[in-house]
Amino acid sequence: MNAEQPRRPPLDAAAVGATGRWRVEVVESSGSTNADVAQRYAGGETGGLVLVAEHQTAGRGRLGREWVSPARSSLTVSFLLVPAADVAPARWGWLPLATGLATAAAVRRTTGVDVALKWPNDVLADDGRKLGGILLERVDRDGTPAAVIGIGLNCSQSQDELPVPGATSLALVGAADVDRARVLGALVEELDGSLERWAGGEDLRAAYVGECATLGRQVRVTVPGGEVLGEAVDVDADGRLVVRTEAGEEHLGAGDVVHVRPAGAS
Repeated sequence: MNAEQPRRPPLDAAAVGATGRWRVEVVESSGSTNADVAQRYAGGETGGLVLVAEHQTAGRGRLGREWVSPARSSLTVSFLLVPAADVAPARWGWLPLATGLATAAAVRRTTGVDVALKWPNDVLADDGRKLGGILLERVDRDGTPAAVIGIGLNCSQSQDELPVPGATSLALVGAADVDRARVLGALVEELDGSLERWAGGEDLRAAYVGECATLGRQVRVTVPGGEVLGEAVDVDADGRLVVRTEAGEEHLGAGDVVHVRPAGAS
C-alpha cells in the first residue's frame, strides 16, 4: 500500500461492479446491518438490497454475540433475499452453508488467502482462527418470508483490534492490500450464483463437505440442556451436522446448537 494513501479508504459502491438483481448501498454507520435490512423489509423493501456499513456499532453474531470492529477495517454487509414461493422449507437449513461457500470463494479469488469453513457459520484461516462469520435471520411480512443474510469479514485489523483472541484478519494472514470493494464485488457475484443453486434445489452437500474443517474432528457440541460429544462425521441432506457418539449418530441443526468446539477445548 502506498504510504500516501489512507490506510482504510472508504468503500465506493460504484467500484463494486455488482450487477443483476442486487442493489448495493453503503452507509457510514449502522448499529446492525441485519437489523436495518429487516426493518427495510418490514417497511416494504422487495428484495435485492445489499447494505454495507463502514462502521457497525452493535454488530451481532449467532445468539446475539457481540462483534464490533474499527471503522473501515471490516466488510460488514447484509443481503435481503426473498425466495420464490416454491422453495421447499427444508432448503432453508442450507442457506448459511451456501453463504459460507460463496464467502470462501470470494476471499480466495480476491486475496489468494486459503480459507476453510466451520459448521455452521464461520469462515476460518488455514490456522483455524476466525476470519469472519455469517448470521442468517428469517423475517416475515404479510406471510411472505425473507432471509436477511449477514456477513462479517475481518479485513485490515491488527491483532489488538480484534474482539477475541481466536480471531484474525485478512491482513494478518498474508493479504497485503485488501481492496474491500473488490472483495464485496466478488462476494455479490459468488453469493448470487450460490443462491441460484440453492433455490434451484441443487445438492450443495459435496461442495460443503469438501470445505468443512469441522468434519473428521472430535467435537463438543453445546445444545440447550446439555452437550453432545463425539466425532463430526458428515453434513446430512438438510444441512445438519452429523456427530457419531457412543450412543449412535446425532443430527444437529444450526438452530439447535449453541457452540461447536474441539473436544479438548473449554
